[in-house]
Amino acid sequence: MAIEHLPSDPAMLLSFVNTHLRDEDSDLDDFCARFDVSRADLEAKLLTLGYSYNESLKKFA
Repeated sequence: MAIEHLPSDPAMLLSFVNTHLRDEDSDLDDFCARFDVSRADLEAKLLTLGYSYNESLKKFA
């Protein structure tokens, strides 16, 4: 699944990613592998909302 198959709205994408990180995936790399998404592309898209990945919290904040 490429990034274009994830929610296109950045706010919905943020919710989708953080929910998966909280409930199903061990970290962002695990999420990206599961959905076959470029970590750089995902981080760039969520940065448009001002969110970056926080390793210690295991979520975009």
